[in-house]
Amino acid sequence: MLKRFTLITLILAAFTVTHAQNKIKPNRDTTELKPVIIKGYLSDQPVISVPASVSVLNAAQLRIQPDNSFVNALNTVPGVRTEERSPGSYRLSIRGSLLRSPFGVRDVKIYFDDIPLTDAGGNSYLNAIDIAAIQKVEILKGPDGSLFGANSGGVVILSPLNRYNDSTYISAGINGGSYGLFHEKAAVQLKTTNYLLNINQSFQTYHGYRQNSDTHRNYLQLADSWNYSGKNTLKALGIYSDLAYQTPGGLNLAQYTVNPRLARQPTATLPGAIQQRIGITTKMYLGGLTNEYHFNDHIRNVLAVFGNHVDFANPFITNYEQRSENTYGFRTYFELTGDKKPNLNWKVDLGFEWQQTNSHIANYGNKKGVKDTTQTVDYIHTNQHFVFARYAADVYKRLHIEAAVSLNDYGYDFKNLYPLNQNNFTNRNFSAQLMPRLALSYQFINALAWRASVSRGYSSPTTAEVRPTDNIVNTSLQAQYGWNYETGFRLRNSDETFMLDASVYYYRLNNAIVRRLNANETEHYINAGGTNQLGTEASLYYWIIRPNRYNFIRGLQLNESFTYSHFRFRDYMVTNANYSGNRLTGVPKNVFVSSLQIRFPESIALFVQHTFTSKIPLNDASTIYAPKYNLLQSRVSYQPTIGRKIRFEIFAAADNLLNQKYSLGNDLNAVGNRYYNAAPLRNYSVGMNFMY
Repeated sequence: MLKRFTLITLILAAFTVTHAQNKIKPNRDTTELKPVIIKGYLSDQPVISVPASVSVLNAAQLRIQPDNSFVNALNTVPGVRTEERSPGSYRLSIRGSLLRSPFGVRDVKIYFDDIPLTDAGGNSYLNAIDIAAIQKVEILKGPDGSLFGANSGGVVILSPLNRYNDSTYISAGINGGSYGLFHEKAAVQLKTTNYLLNINQSFQTYHGYRQNSDTHRNYLQLADSWNYSGKNTLKALGIYSDLAYQTPGGLNLAQYTVNPRLARQPTATLPGAIQQRIGITTKMYLGGLTNEYHFNDHIRNVLAVFGNHVDFANPFITNYEQRSENTYGFRTYFELTGDKKPNLNWKVDLGFEWQQTNSHIANYGNKKGVKDTTQTVDYIHTNQHFVFARYAADVYKRLHIEAAVSLNDYGYDFKNLYPLNQNNFTNRNFSAQLMPRLALSYQFINALAWRASVSRGYSSPTTAEVRPTDNIVNTSLQAQYGWNYETGFRLRNSDETFMLDASVYYYRLNNAIVRRLNANETEHYINAGGTNQLGTEASLYYWIIRPNRYNFIRGLQLNESFTYSHFRFRDYMVTNANYSGNRLTGVPKNVFVSSLQIRFPESIALFVQHTFTSKIPLNDASTIYAPKYNLLQSRVSYQPTIGRKIRFEIFAAADNLLNQKYSLGNDLNAVGNRYYNAAPLRNYSVGMNFMY
């Protein structure tokens, strides 16, 4: 399959470069395609010249995927693995493993526009967000702490506004499907000369494929932008999310084989998931203001102030945890831009980000989903801040150079309220860390750009790792860090109908944080050696027949993505076991995603996507694997013309058409060999969308 992919890519690349060099002008009956622009590196930049591995999912790409979950859309990006062990329970990794993340999102920094969604304790409530309200996703792959603080995985930026749709409109949509799926959404956008208000509301429920997997979410999102003077803008952003979902728990191989729809079963010593009514509720309130002010044509400042509150509850097999978390902070940077010259354009950025999260964490006994006797109560105050600087220059419009560095500080204070009733906080500060990044790209011709970079990653332990479910604050846990070396190229044609992006990287991670399970199934975290992560990624999009208005095929687009991960443990010792040289747990070696979008007359469109995932090691010893699987999904839509201002769409979709039995979210190194969380078999959905 790899040889076939490579052959197709090379043939298409050769054809496209030839076509570009011939400078054939596009037919005037075809639709003009916009170049891909990213904003993640502080200002707008064409993706062709960015000296980093970045991927962009725009509004059109997000809408063609199911909008009930982030999983399908994010998994089209090479190097990204998103899992959903049960509906609403996300796990996300970029070029790495999920060994640190039995649930939740860690080791990846996520921003909602200019506001960190990741709190000072390192946790990101991505499952609180409705993807249907997101207009664009930018993914910056590899450690990028020089501008975004502590992370060794990468950065994800969620945009609530569509820069290409700044008109006034009202929209609504509804879809439903197998296993009790129902998703309703509505949005209104008001646009005047200097003002834009966008409000999104949604409700989603899903009963799930397995026992004890019901989920509900109410969601409200606001984005308000005011252009108060020239280029100067003030934005207000807000989110309210009320999410509740049940968690069925893992199955062993025998249970998974006989009946994958079962919830975790009781044993002679422990009750099961249904008996304990295990699940999670998360209420999140997030808000912030962002001001962009231009002092003149050369100096601008961006300032964001933000805060959020989270109420979290998790009745589990062995206990009942409640958390109340308050986060507040700000992020600001100044940018100085030099005069534009034929041989040199440059800019300098200098900024600062500060966050504090105050957590009240209490654990109780769990008596069939009801809080029982108090076990322990702790206060943890986590502080994370960093100063960053960047210099970027374009030399003769060919060579793009970036040099950036940040100085990161992290620490936490804690005290036990029960049973010790401590009066004073204990302080744990980590030494300040420099995180440099040096990158460059060179555009040989308009169609081809080569890039290379070296950067340092650093990821401090999260609050959930410092104070895990064994209820012991682990002050000995250290941060993980490493160096990433990368090179790659982008190849495109003149009319932006073709883009090939390929890269190879090597990330040497030290002091790796890994999760270990105790005999009573509580967890703790340790630093256990390191990893050698060698990987290759490639993505291709190609409008074989570019969008047009008169042919029978109104557009034919091919998308391909490929991920190869040669990840190995290094110096990895756990008690008396040596796992050095074993494959990194939870990481498939190969992932292929291929999709085809066909547009027909009468606004009929067909989308088909195939995903191949190779086998996945489930334990550190590499003795047990989840088998490889193939997923096939499709979507057909009809958008009849109703006047000039009304857009209406009816669609039907099918997922897992091959009826594959697979686990989308394995419990790694599971006690009792309960590795498997079965994903739904073949399932269907229908829906409609309306915009005026």
